[in-house]
Amino acid sequence: MNTNFLSPLARRLSVLTAAALISVTSATGAASAGGTFLGRLHKVREIASTVPANGDVNPYGTAVVERDAGKLHRGNVLVSNFNNSQNQQGTGTTLVQVSPRGRTTLFAQIDPAHLPGPCPGGVGLTTALSILPGGWVVVGSLPTTDGTSDTAQAGCLLVLDSRGKVRETLAGGGINGPWDMTATSHGDRTDLFVTNVLNGTVAGGGDEVDRGTVLRIRLKRYDDRPPQRLRTTTIGSGFAQKTDPAALVIGPTGVGLAKDGSLYVADTVKNRINVIPRAATRDSSAGTGKVVSSGGRLNGPLGLAIAPNGHILTVNSGDGFIVETTPAGRQVAFRQLDNSGSPPGAGALFGLAVDLDRDAVYFVDDATNFLNVLK
Repeated sequence: MNTNFLSPLARRLSVLTAAALISVTSATGAASAGGTFLGRLHKVREIASTVPANGDVNPYGTAVVERDAGKLHRGNVLVSNFNNSQNQQGTGTTLVQVSPRGRTTLFAQIDPAHLPGPCPGGVGLTTALSILPGGWVVVGSLPTTDGTSDTAQAGCLLVLDSRGKVRETLAGGGINGPWDMTATSHGDRTDLFVTNVLNGTVAGGGDEVDRGTVLRIRLKRYDDRPPQRLRTTTIGSGFAQKTDPAALVIGPTGVGLAKDGSLYVADTVKNRINVIPRAATRDSSAGTGKVVSSGGRLNGPLGLAIAPNGHILTVNSGDGFIVETTPAGRQVAFRQLDNSGSPPGAGALFGLAVDLDRDAVYFVDDATNFLNVLK
């Protein structure tokens, strides 16, 4: 989201103030947090800026590196940037890698003019970011030419090797504005679960269009060659989506796969969390699935991750809070991670990921262009 309306110093001071509010919130809003995942986490710490040398801003995707491979180092966090240095949405081309101690390196800077395959519209890296076995990185692109929704195009999924080189593009076949993604791998097979937010959205001109989808894209890996697309199945459809001047587009965002094969989806426009059952095996669309939780502490949920206890973590676009919800729909804990801007915390949060030790949550803050951790 395009939220850089405060000076860098003011934004950082405001976020640091939000960190101090964690203890206050935990004593009130999360009074029932005993036994919850968030109940054990009390402090926000800034790790490092996500702005690379070319000036890209608006960090979106967040993925933890599980194994060393090429330039990727176990325990580090990979982050994708959505905006360029002029803060135009849908024009960011960089992936940065951040160590837990704050060392930031450029993993990739993608040249839209030199791609190995089609990517309609070019490159604007989204929250759709996953790291596969072998160090293959898949990242979504929802590009614009000028930062506005009028010029948004279908984009693609970009497949990079562990050295940061784009080796393949996945386009068409239902991929239309890939917005977020999660993945699961078994042997040489990987399933990508991808939300798409551009099916008729631009033509809607700001009106709600209920055509957002969730795709399951099955890949197969062959030695050192890029993984190949075997088939694509639409497992979710009919999600609300619309263009927005501040956010470019709003639609189904965060996705998280539970151990039982249920896929949780942050249905942002409807302010709720839905679940698609049997996501890994179903051969037809579940529509928008079943509503797990709506309203309450949810306020435009965006990024989503599954906590170690099986609960659902989401971050709000409207107020800078992270919310923990049980699979039964109970909102059991919440914390404010950012209170900058007006209204406080609006537009600051997007991607998040649980760390390898399963005792902290990394999240990007678009108000400061930093990677932070809640410990």
